[in-house]
Amino acid sequence: MTGEPLHGRTSWRRFAVAAAVPVAAATALVIGMANGAFAASFAVSGRSFKISADELDGSGFAQYGGTVHTVDGTQIPVAISSINSASLANLCQSVKVPGSPVSLTIRAGRTPGKPARATNLLIGVSELSGDTEFTDINIGQDASTLKIGNKDADPHAGDFGQQAEHVTITGLRQTAVSTTAGTFTLTGLNLKINVDLKGAPPECF
Repeated sequence: MTGEPLHGRTSWRRFAVAAAVPVAAATALVIGMANGAFAASFAVSGRSFKISADELDGSGFAQYGGTVHTVDGTQIPVAISSINSASLANLCQSVKVPGSPVSLTIRAGRTPGKPARATNLLIGVSELSGDTEFTDINIGQDASTLKIGNKDADPHAGDFGQQAEHVTITGLRQTAVSTTAGTFTLTGLNLKINVDLKGAPPECF
């Protein structure tokens, strides 16, 4: 959760490679952002946070372009990732307090065979990387016709979308500005405030 939100400066080429989507498809995601599909029903803080996991294993994956908004109405472009259910091995989430030597880390699912689990995930992503495998994927589908993923997703007709029955991401590294979930089970939860007077408190990556 470090740094300021990226207002139109997301590296879409890198995102497209990470998500196995051509650059033209990334451009279509940006068009979806301009059309204003929303990734979250709440006002976000505007601070990004980092998420990592050794492996994300998800069923019912969909993705399209959209925005999240802050209290003052500022819209932040994101790629909206929607997953019906997911398990995350060795999950880490971190946020760094700007201008201070403090970070917050949350860790879970570190015991083999006992991953963190979530249902009805909806994530506003600014950057994602990892070795990714999709099963039964459609790329370039009209976003309004996506049938899998979070049931509360609300993409617009004519926007670029993609969906897959299953997704596995190994070595997940993700920067996001919002996450909602129906349930989030954090096995072996550890929450820690980290202070490093040298100005480099630990983060997930």
